[in-house]
Amino acid sequence: MTTPAAPSSTTAGAPGARSPVTWVLSLYFLQGLPFFMVNAVAGLMLKALGIGNDEIARWTGLLGLAWVFKPLWSPLLEVAPSRKWLVVGFQFVGALALAAMALALQLPAFFAAAIVVLAVVSIASASHDIACDGLYIASLSAKSRAVYAGWLGACFNGAKLFATGALLILAGSLEPRLGVVGAWSAVFVVAAALMAVLATYHVWALPDTRSATAADAPAPGGVAQARMAGTLTDVLVSFFRLPGVWIAIAFIVLFRAGEAQVQTIGPLFLKDAREAGGLGLGTAEVGLSYGAAGTLAFLAGSILSGYFTAWLGLRRALLPLLVAMNLPNLAFYLLALWQPTNLWAISAAVSLETFGYGFGFVAVILFMMQFVADSRYQTAHYALATGVMALGYVLFKTISGDLQAALGYQHFFLWVLLCALPVFALLRWLPLRPDAVAGGES
Repeated sequence: MTTPAAPSSTTAGAPGARSPVTWVLSLYFLQGLPFFMVNAVAGLMLKALGIGNDEIARWTGLLGLAWVFKPLWSPLLEVAPSRKWLVVGFQFVGALALAAMALALQLPAFFAAAIVVLAVVSIASASHDIACDGLYIASLSAKSRAVYAGWLGACFNGAKLFATGALLILAGSLEPRLGVVGAWSAVFVVAAALMAVLATYHVWALPDTRSATAADAPAPGGVAQARMAGTLTDVLVSFFRLPGVWIAIAFIVLFRAGEAQVQTIGPLFLKDAREAGGLGLGTAEVGLSYGAAGTLAFLAGSILSGYFTAWLGLRRALLPLLVAMNLPNLAFYLLALWQPTNLWAISAAVSLETFGYGFGFVAVILFMMQFVADSRYQTAHYALATGVMALGYVLFKTISGDLQAALGYQHFFLWVLLCALPVFALLRWLPLRPDAVAGGES
């Protein structure tokens, strides 16, 4: 693990430096766009092409492993001579891969080809995350990072609003005229074009922050590799020696068990035929209810939860946050039970669920930050914790399609509610710091 270089002459605060507002917002929008194209839009595309829920969940779930294991190759990206060109390179790779989807859908074996293309997008996107965050940290002062911190999540979720809202509405409007394959090919071309345009813009806009590893006189190759291997080993060993680590890992893995399954099957349920137990919505209607209304509700819940937790402190807020995270999943069970046809009612139920998700999700983030706060490798250990969280999400997402196929929608959404019980049971033994009270977070 290397120490980030001091900001170079092109970074914020240096003479002639461009304002961070010219690149931070677009940078984090492009961090989110390929992520949501893989993890949200792709599933609905495959559903429209006639692929079953079990196959969709299994294969799109496995694609999430790129984000689980990205910490393992982060040291390799750390030694790149220029963070800027690393970021721009991964953005162009992602744009080309998204465009390739239009070709993959024309093939007889379109499903296998689509999964291969999505795998390339996933790896490029996960690698881009590492380079993107490294550029942000190295290019801005601590004060500037604090100023723009709130915008990062807003821009990332702005990409979700664009991908699952605008692009789904576009797909729905094009399907009657171009057919399903033509409409979804066009959608991925639009996403690719936007990504390529912004990547081209970033050639000009991004600061060219050089890596300390490349800029300074490096150690001989063998010495550097041995040092890196030793540090990685120490990071891993020390992580598993943290007090209460196994309870913490169980909590982090299980925290999103219900939500991972709802986020995977929920949109497919909205689109599935009513005779199959779904709600029979069109693609554009899913974009309006789940993509637009649901994303806005998620953002509102995320913002409010920050104030709520700051008011109570994590220890006292944890139980209400867990209830908010899991109880609104009941909305999908009621939708499956009653199968309403009114889009406003469906959108309200979906928004309630996504609001609860946004409100409760902060609990696991703050817990992970607190859990590693006293460790020697705070950043690396937090990255490992987020990898564990991503692994739990992938595991439950991958099995969700098979479970739904076996149980049907109604019983599946009841199962999702039951998945919350182990998380509540773990609260008694969770290793919370004693100062995790209002005004005492550190």
